[in-house]
Amino acid sequence: MLVRLIYASRARETITHETIEGILAASRQRNPQQGITGVLCYSDTTFVQVLEGGRDQVNRLYGRLLRDDRHRDVILLAYESIDERQYSSWTMGKIRLDKINRSLLLKYSVTGELNPYDVSSCSTVALLNELASTAAFAQRD
Repeated sequence: MLVRLIYASRARETITHETIEGILAASRQRNPQQGITGVLCYSDTTFVQVLEGGRDQVNRLYGRLLRDDRHRDVILLAYESIDERQYSSWTMGKIRLDKINRSLLLKYSVTGELNPYDVSSCSTVALLNELASTAAFAQRD
């Protein structure tokens, strides 16, 4: 059974380029073996991540993330069974939240910034779906 899990967290320290590259390198090495795909969105202070794969594998990874000392205030935004992956070509894609078109962000938030703590989880999920459908995750920071 395939599932999609989306969570957000606040970073304990400012998120640096080196932090992201380390996370991505580890993800891109481990995720193919576990059958996990997804995308990591981030700003200087916030992570929003989508994980797709088998239920047991995604649940185990999420459990590790809950214990990861880089995160605090972890919130589960969505967890659902899926028929197909939305991020099948990404062992772990990335996008900087501050690189997203402001007019798109205004569609889903009051301030034009994605803050998953200030908007509904439905808004965050809808934004991620729109970014995926427009291939916005191909952007590099």
